[in-house]
Amino acid sequence: MMPKATVKLIITGDDFGYCPRRNQGIVECFLAGAVSNVSLLVNGSAVSDAVQQARRYHIPIGLHANLSEGAPVCRALKEESSLLNQEGLFHGKMGIRTVLAEGLLKMSEVKQELIAQVELFSELTGHLPHHMDGHQHVHVLPEIRHVFAQVLEEYGIRHTRVPIEPDLPHCSWIDPHLMNFYLSVEKDSLNTVDVFTKHGIRWPDIYIGLSTMGKNMSVSNILRAIDNAMADFLAKADSSIASSLPSSPDQETRMVTIELMTHPGYPSVPPVGGCGEGPDDFSQSWERLHELETLTNLELQSHYKTRNIQLCAFKDL
Repeated sequence: MMPKATVKLIITGDDFGYCPRRNQGIVECFLAGAVSNVSLLVNGSAVSDAVQQARRYHIPIGLHANLSEGAPVCRALKEESSLLNQEGLFHGKMGIRTVLAEGLLKMSEVKQELIAQVELFSELTGHLPHHMDGHQHVHVLPEIRHVFAQVLEEYGIRHTRVPIEPDLPHCSWIDPHLMNFYLSVEKDSLNTVDVFTKHGIRWPDIYIGLSTMGKNMSVSNILRAIDNAMADFLAKADSSIASSLPSSPDQETRMVTIELMTHPGYPSVPPVGGCGEGPDDFSQSWERLHELETLTNLELQSHYKTRNIQLCAFKDL
């Protein structure tokens, strides 16, 4: 059983704006109380629909900064840029990591694109993002993390995501190739903590989402991840990984914040969707719908109440 504490849980639906069917699923989750926060892809093919839905239903919205999938929004970078491959599109989830490791990515262009995405978000929504994270976790990559932090500080965007999930190495059900990627994300995230702290950026005490993504999401896995992460956090409350958010020194009445990263929605149907190059395999798979059905499971929502877990958004922190 989870240690006694008042828990604020942010359930973020990522990739809002990716396609109309994704938007529909995320909105349904929000209206069902299964998602409390969303991250918007401003280069997504259905971004206008997403913004209209967020406005209509008062959905708290942040920016899902994208440097890896589709096309840039910065006009100056659309024809020639170190961010682009020969097809004029971003290098991809693994491609950007390869180009970065080879020293071929210009940080000045990374900053140009991040600024352009913040500006477009503000133009579309009428306000700055309540939070800003990175699509496919690009915001914690070496070098990029510094530029990302600078942009957040310059715009006064206070909150982000740091994908460190303490129980991850013990999750034997995760496919080996995915586990290798997740562990690399965690390594990058650990090296990002000091950078974000230096720039006054905050994040929830606990992150969950790698071990519960796609087919690995279930009511039991979500509750397991919350309970194990809570136990780990409260045992290491003074560790360097702990959030910069203030909390009570009394463990019994401690306020703990958690972000659960999710990707619910209805599967994309080509050619509709994507960020300029059509929908990817994961967006077309049954796993998106599986997440939607799991998150809206009434049993899960009942467990939140019995565990004294209150859903909230980044704007509430």
